[in-house]
Amino acid sequence: MKLKWFYILVFASTFATAQVYEAGVFVGGANGISDVGSTRYVNPNAMAYGLLFKWNKSLRYAWRVSVTQSELVFDDRRSNIAARTQRGFYVQTQVNEFMAGLEVNFKSFELHRFNSSWTPYIATGASYYWYRITKNNFSRLEDNSKFALPLLMGMKIKALSNFILGIESGIRYSFNDNLDGSYPTATGLVPNFFGKTSSKDWYVFSGITLTYSFGKKPCTQCYN
Repeated sequence: MKLKWFYILVFASTFATAQVYEAGVFVGGANGISDVGSTRYVNPNAMAYGLLFKWNKSLRYAWRVSVTQSELVFDDRRSNIAARTQRGFYVQTQVNEFMAGLEVNFKSFELHRFNSSWTPYIATGASYYWYRITKNNFSRLEDNSKFALPLLMGMKIKALSNFILGIESGIRYSFNDNLDGSYPTATGLVPNFFGKTSSKDWYVFSGITLTYSFGKKPCTQCYN
């Protein structure tokens, strides 16, 4: 019984020793992967920017939420597929995303030490996004909202005493086939549908993050 309580206290201490926060910005680029334009997964062709908040529950993981805005550009003229280049479709889609999830560090990341600290990380969770097709040359403009599944990979470093600089790229599976206007929800459009309806669209945000850390310093790091 005593051993049981020992393990419970050790587990609880991992949540109590590093409850600090980060708030900051994301700036970078965005691109989509669909039935229009390039099929390269990391190929930023429009600006993306947003706000980011993290709650570091331990040295190895943090809860994070973010809001990001961008204009996805699907341009056949810049495609790596010859048939699309000849077709010449062009679409612009405004995307606003709210994401909440878990960020996991590959190594301990200590915000309160005076020496530099760095680590690769991955993050996932759930995204809710709303989009509006603002420009295209083959069908009507539409807007909608859906959930997406994100997967992010990055690297971060404690640049100054309270600032953390990171670089990351995150792909989102949209559960949607109409970010590029190729599968409109209304009928009677010309053309009605094209491309592979079984293959959903993706969108990617890639860029840098700069956050400011704040909150009470954990007692385990008071003399480090």
